[in-house]
Amino acid sequence: MKTVIAQPVPGSDLPMAKKVLAFSVMCVGFFIALLDIQIVSASLADIGGGLSAGPDEISWVQTSYLIAEIIVIPLSAWLSRVISTHWLFSFSAIGFTITSLMCGWAWDIKSMIIFRALQGFLGGSMIPTVYTSAFYYFQNHQRIIAAAVIGALASLAPTLGPTIGGWITDNYSWHWLFFINLVPGIFVAVLVPLLVKIDQADFSLLKGADYLGMILLGVSLGCLEYTLEEGPRWDWFEDNTIFATAWISIVCGSAFIWRALTFKNPIVDLRALKNLNFALGCFFSFVTGIGLFTTIYLTPLFLGRIRGYSALEIGETIFSTGIFQLCAIPFYTVLAKRFDLRWLMMFGLACFTLGLWEFTPMTHDWGWKELLLPQGLRGFAQQFTVAPIVTLTLGGLAPARLKSAAGLFNLMRNLGGAIGIALCGTILNDRTNLHFLRLAEHLNATNTAMTEWLHQVGTHFAALNGGDLIHGQAIALKQLWLVTWREAQVQTFADAFLAITLCFAITTLMVPLLRKVAAPVKPSADAH
Repeated sequence: MKTVIAQPVPGSDLPMAKKVLAFSVMCVGFFIALLDIQIVSASLADIGGGLSAGPDEISWVQTSYLIAEIIVIPLSAWLSRVISTHWLFSFSAIGFTITSLMCGWAWDIKSMIIFRALQGFLGGSMIPTVYTSAFYYFQNHQRIIAAAVIGALASLAPTLGPTIGGWITDNYSWHWLFFINLVPGIFVAVLVPLLVKIDQADFSLLKGADYLGMILLGVSLGCLEYTLEEGPRWDWFEDNTIFATAWISIVCGSAFIWRALTFKNPIVDLRALKNLNFALGCFFSFVTGIGLFTTIYLTPLFLGRIRGYSALEIGETIFSTGIFQLCAIPFYTVLAKRFDLRWLMMFGLACFTLGLWEFTPMTHDWGWKELLLPQGLRGFAQQFTVAPIVTLTLGGLAPARLKSAAGLFNLMRNLGGAIGIALCGTILNDRTNLHFLRLAEHLNATNTAMTEWLHQVGTHFAALNGGDLIHGQAIALKQLWLVTWREAQVQTFADAFLAITLCFAITTLMVPLLRKVAAPVKPSADAH
């Protein structure tokens, strides 16, 4: 019997300085690709005004980017094998930079939507590639630090997006939301081919590739993302287009799964889900996506609708989340060397749950002071949630399966965000009317507080209008309607946060199902 002799994992023989530099440059591309998802969220009104676009059209500035990005992420593993990791990353950075420039130069809403879609598609490959590179370059406790960096960037980028975007829009113009990508984009495009040497191109993979699987996957994910983004606005299946895209997504998605499980070399290796940790990790990535993206969706929306905050004020208010996460990084890196990552992850999810729960008693006058504690808890928890999920999910996979697995892992996070935002949008649409009707039931002649308030407000406005009491009473009733609608909206935002809280509470209890990860060992060539 021959003995299995462990071989060095690829990349482990490189000087540490070179590995850190290569990884850092890739992280720059990773960060700007994720940042651009949310950098426009607090500035959509300004972009719409500049391009003469209505609310229905301007939402596609974000939707088109997400649809394109979510399609290319699972394809990145195959693309990196065909043209190599460093050239894929470099071409992605070049394309992302050029399309960022074109977004800043967009002349109408149609051109903006096209350039944003191209920007998301060309930049999306930079996201999963960073994960595989980290596990290629680093081993053991080095992986913990690398995963901590990736986790911090993955959750900081969408958190800081509205803050950075709001500041840029208020101090310069919305065009600079895209122009700021030019310098880092060129920096990444030039340095990655010089520093990153992970694999070689294999153009033979173009022959016999699963092109049908690519088409099915792209159509399914594109239609799914459209359905989730537009569904809440158009009352879901009451709209014929939403109904059609939902069915197309289901049919193409089912066909893709069958294709992936039967084709010899599928574009996405779904068989990796047989690994318990990977399957659970994808689920945790999905839930984390819900938490990351829905909170960044709900908080600015609350501050804009209820408090009337500007883009800059919204950014300044939610900035505390990023500060608390940065403060958590040194704590996590120290504790991760001493404790089981599963328990750190459970702690992170529990803190995330508590942070979400702290949002539920919100009132109409909540500002940065009231939001500081829940946002602080969530920011601190993000580091203890995302980083261990990366290590526990991908750390135990063999290098040969890592590329495909990283694409699927990242896809689940983005899908979680898309589905979470869609569900929260539905809650906001449906339950606002419900809460309004419930509040209105108590606004009748027997409500002395209401009648006294109407009298005072009516008298005040009548005095301002030359003693016209009828006009004053009409204004008072309108004010009562506005106050009631505002309070109904506040209660609905609390409902949305409660729904996410319950989701995280259940997920926290599932952490013990994970197994402890041991670093994979590459056997020698003569091993049996």
